[in-house]
Amino acid sequence: MSSGSPKVWGGRFEGEQDRFFKEFNDSLRFDMRLVAHDLVGSWAWAEALHRAGILEDEELERLHGALTEIGEEVSADQSALFASDAEDVHSWVEARLIEKVGALGKKLHTGRSRNDQVATDLRLFVRDEIDARLGEIHELQRSLLELATKHVETILPGYTHLQRAQPVSFGHWALAYVEMLERDAERFEDARLRTEVCPLGSGALAGTGYPIDRQALAESLGFERASENSLDAVSDRDFAWEAVSASALCALHLSRLSEDLILYTTGEFGFVELDDSVSTGSSLMPQKKNPDALELVRAKVGRIFGAQTALTLVLKGLPLAYNKDLQEDKEPLFDALDQLSLCLRVLPRVLDTLRTRQERMREAAQGGYSNATDLADYLVGKGLPFREAHEIVGGVVRAAIQLGVGLEDLPLEVLRQHAPVIKADVYERLSLRASIESRAAHGGTAPERVREALRRAKARHEQNSEHRAGAEPEE
Repeated sequence: MSSGSPKVWGGRFEGEQDRFFKEFNDSLRFDMRLVAHDLVGSWAWAEALHRAGILEDEELERLHGALTEIGEEVSADQSALFASDAEDVHSWVEARLIEKVGALGKKLHTGRSRNDQVATDLRLFVRDEIDARLGEIHELQRSLLELATKHVETILPGYTHLQRAQPVSFGHWALAYVEMLERDAERFEDARLRTEVCPLGSGALAGTGYPIDRQALAESLGFERASENSLDAVSDRDFAWEAVSASALCALHLSRLSEDLILYTTGEFGFVELDDSVSTGSSLMPQKKNPDALELVRAKVGRIFGAQTALTLVLKGLPLAYNKDLQEDKEPLFDALDQLSLCLRVLPRVLDTLRTRQERMREAAQGGYSNATDLADYLVGKGLPFREAHEIVGGVVRAAIQLGVGLEDLPLEVLRQHAPVIKADVYERLSLRASIESRAAHGGTAPERVREALRRAKARHEQNSEHRAGAEPEE
């Protein structure tokens, strides 16, 4: 059965291609999203051929005009792409170019292989996607900074092992995720550095036989430099793996944030309430309000880590240089970046509309003997070694549990039975406010330290905003 379209590689082939194999082999259904990047790469390659004396001025002008037309047509309507039976986006662009300028369209492929072409397209795509994820991380940090600003003084029970541990500022909690996202942004920025290498001009694997100024070509595409080794250039997908890896760790952090909020919305915790706009109900139970947005974020980390594993196994053990296996790099890469984008864009909507129940937070922080460490610190201040103080406070907690009261409600005489050095000033140390204010070392939850951390985080956020604004391309 005929494939219905000529093949760019069909020179030595006489027989017709099996239709099922064609469907199995073709990639246009997913790599069509690289069409804009392929057009950009083709534009730059035409210029490189012109600089090398292979294209005349008029030929360059005609090719640039046709490439511009194709770009405008695709932007307005992608139906031609969807309807095509072209093998991939590169052959589709070439076919459309030939339709517009005839044999000149075939001349554009002089000295170029689909191997260096797709490697270039993919690097251009990853670079753009990293920039988009950085912008989305920045926006989520904004939401967290605004939440932290509102709740520096709001007291939340802190947890270890999901057991109440010590009271913390809710603003301090929000800033913890700002820090995680800052590391995620740094990882994406670091991954971006290794996209800044241009493989175009490497040919199929051995380099091009034409006098192409590859550094000028790289700079015309916004890359810092041309690749050093043609074998590596056409087969390297480290940059794609790094982008997926950065996505996976960022998604892990978003999953942790979601899990915290999912717990905090339950009746058992009751610390926050999600807005109706980011929640769903039950088809059976009318009282339900489900945190579906957060649950989906929590689940997508598995999907993104799956993409990382898939890409790892595609690349594992491949001999140099290009192999058809590399066609399977795109779908996990696309999916990981797409799913992370969805998560990063939904969470600001959740946080910006979040309602807090501060009295419930305070009540929970007051319970669970979360001020036990403060009592131990009080005893250390009276000259006891910490280990001895720790043991004494353990006995005080047992006594409080037996009486069914908090440490701050124990009579002074009961406290003095365990440690005669205890005075009436102990009750001031056992308050929630005193507890968080005492954690005043750098990085601690004392409101003064939280405000300082918030100022630093906002300054860093503003600096990143200015950096991103300065990096925006001119119209």
